[in-house]
Amino acid sequence: MRDGFIQVDGGMLEAAWWGPDPAVAPTLVLLHEGLGCVALWRDVPEQLAAATGWGVFAYSRFGYGQSAGTALPRPMTYMHDEALTVLPRVLAAAGIRQAVLAGHSDGASIAAINAGSGGTGLLGLITIAAHFIVEDMNIDSIRRIKQDYDTGALRPRLARYHRDVDTAFRGWNDAWLDPRFRAFDITGFLPHIRVPILALQGSDDPYGSDEQLRIFQANAGVPITTLSIAGARHSPHLEAREATLTAIASFIATLPRGAST
Repeated sequence: MRDGFIQVDGGMLEAAWWGPDPAVAPTLVLLHEGLGCVALWRDVPEQLAAATGWGVFAYSRFGYGQSAGTALPRPMTYMHDEALTVLPRVLAAAGIRQAVLAGHSDGASIAAINAGSGGTGLLGLITIAAHFIVEDMNIDSIRRIKQDYDTGALRPRLARYHRDVDTAFRGWNDAWLDPRFRAFDITGFLPHIRVPILALQGSDDPYGSDEQLRIFQANAGVPITTLSIAGARHSPHLEAREATLTAIASFIATLPRGAST
């Protein structure tokens, strides 16, 4: 692991690399969930680098981990802004020209928006527990986690990973619980994705039903593999690690290592 920071417009972002450099092999770019950061991928990046032979890159978005802060409240378009403006700058700053985007939850939605807007240099797309629309069960779970943050053990637990834990949590939670966020719908991006897709979701995910996978399959215009992972909740890469990493490594093995799309 090589860790440090990269400079993009807006400030410094915490980042880490595993495996080969971008000049040697394509890169698996990890995009974290709404409460995540580099450290919360735990040892998954190292395992992915070993299983695929690709480089793995992760960064903490503004307001997360040890990255520079961000203003609150976040706009209702915060995932679009990340996908269309920030992510291309991150890839350029990191020297990544051929990549598979692999996102979890919010990060998966960001990855799908980027891929569906003509993101350059992409060889494939992996989504884990992506949100394409807002479901009632999704909002109910986010309300419950707010209570745990306000009165339970969640805040001190997250504070071990985020320099400004209130910005990390409130920026995500307040946006999702804003009534305007009910209009969130990124299905229009899905038919424009031009690379192979692997879409994963835990069978017991409290933040989204299998309808999310069905939406992706119905709207994808390219080869797509969907997999509901038995026994996993919202983080199958941690809760059903072997099944998830095997699925990702098998998908990566089918992709070209040469010219990007």
